[in-house]
Amino acid sequence: MDDFDAYVVTAWPRLLRSAWLLTGDWHRAEDLVQTVLARAYGRWPRIKNDAPDAYLRAMLATTFLSWWRRRWRTETPTARLPEPSTPDESDRIALQGMVREAIMSLPHQQRAVLMLRYHADLTEAATAEALGLSVGTVKSYTARALRTMRGLLREGADT
Repeated sequence: MDDFDAYVVTAWPRLLRSAWLLTGDWHRAEDLVQTVLARAYGRWPRIKNDAPDAYLRAMLATTFLSWWRRRWRTETPTARLPEPSTPDESDRIALQGMVREAIMSLPHQQRAVLMLRYHADLTEAATAEALGLSVGTVKSYTARALRTMRGLLREGADT
């Protein structure tokens, strides 16, 4: 399966960014990508001829959601990391932090919908199919998530 190895080498950064958008943590994102790639390896002959990026991003979203429901239920998220942070020196980095916090404050389903819709560039129908939702639910999750993020970013800009 040399073609799978070649694909993984080129797709790893894209998949890792998608996973990070879901988890908000680089270590968890790497675990998520590795889990998905291990599952995809056996399916590779069927996947490779279609759209492997879209398929694997959908797998990332569904695996992330199942992890949250099962294995990661015992972890308690905190508002701030225990390590001391250094002050941001640029507006760009400050904005990235605000966007990250806004994304991480969203419910997991909304976060998964946003990742598939705007990062993976899937249609509403493809997102609905990937997550097993109706198109209307995808639309409402998208609208709620964007409204929440806009409000949080406005609040952050005012402080």
